[in-house]
Amino acid sequence: MAKSEFDIIKQYFAHQQQQRDDVVLAIGDDCALVDVPANYHVAVSTDSLVAGTHFLADADPALVAYKALASNISDLAAMGATPAWVSLALTLPTIDEAWLAPFCHSFFELANRYNIQLIGGDTTKGPLSITLTVQGLVPQGQALTRSGAQVGDDIYVTGNLGDSAAGLALILNQSQCEPSLAAVLVERHFKAQPRVNVGEALRGIASAALDISDGVIADVKHIGDRSQVAIEIDVEKLPVSADLLTFCNGDRQQAQQLALTSGEEYELCFTVSKANRDALAMALAHTNVKYSCIGQVTTGRGLSLLQLGKPLSWKLSGWDHFGVTNN
Repeated sequence: MAKSEFDIIKQYFAHQQQQRDDVVLAIGDDCALVDVPANYHVAVSTDSLVAGTHFLADADPALVAYKALASNISDLAAMGATPAWVSLALTLPTIDEAWLAPFCHSFFELANRYNIQLIGGDTTKGPLSITLTVQGLVPQGQALTRSGAQVGDDIYVTGNLGDSAAGLALILNQSQCEPSLAAVLVERHFKAQPRVNVGEALRGIASAALDISDGVIADVKHIGDRSQVAIEIDVEKLPVSADLLTFCNGDRQQAQQLALTSGEEYELCFTVSKANRDALAMALAHTNVKYSCIGQVTTGRGLSLLQLGKPLSWKLSGWDHFGVTNN
């Protein structure tokens, strides 16, 4: 007998997790009900992943689930929020249990790691796509935003940049490299590490923050625009991995350009005043996350690329879903 939408929800999504204490009512009603602690705001973010745009239709469903949820968790991290709840809208061409089983296993494994409960959503028939709405909690007045950067602040990023772009090039057969390196870079494309602990630690220290989803060269402009300041990036300070340099055959300039333009990194980019440098070091010491200063906030507007203090004229742009480039 063919399974219905409600059979699929019951088998794969309902009662898969231990209920959080702040969830009053979850899957099975018209709405979910949750309790919000006093003196907290709810941070909310929604993202869609579409087959053919964000992942290939034949991609491993376990990796697709991880990427979908991790990218949304990263939005909460960028605001300094602690993840709490998620809703999932899943559109499927057909009910394919061989696809659903690994998708759900991976999804709930990551959700449990960050103590996120699935509280509702929707399933429907159509082209394969995944839409998630994540919600988290942040103390009132402590949310990190894009609009607080001040002239003189330093600009930092977590982790390394560029590996995701290299992994995507391999997935699309646009590049080739030794199989073991290819496997590492492809995994880094799909399995970014949301920097929730960094975002929480940056409360009260960072002046502005966001996550890198469209390439640091594109995303850091949002901080500049919202804060009404200019941004300078020193390309020699960009953190690139030894794996990326190997992928680029030792061409450091190519690696730097990938680091600037690589989307779907989901590392954090944030600004901190020089007066808070010591506080930053202390706050991040327990996170075991690498972070690097890549530039500074200056007067004026726009973005400048420097190399050893000298201006660069590289014409680069980040990812835009509608193909609009802003060099």
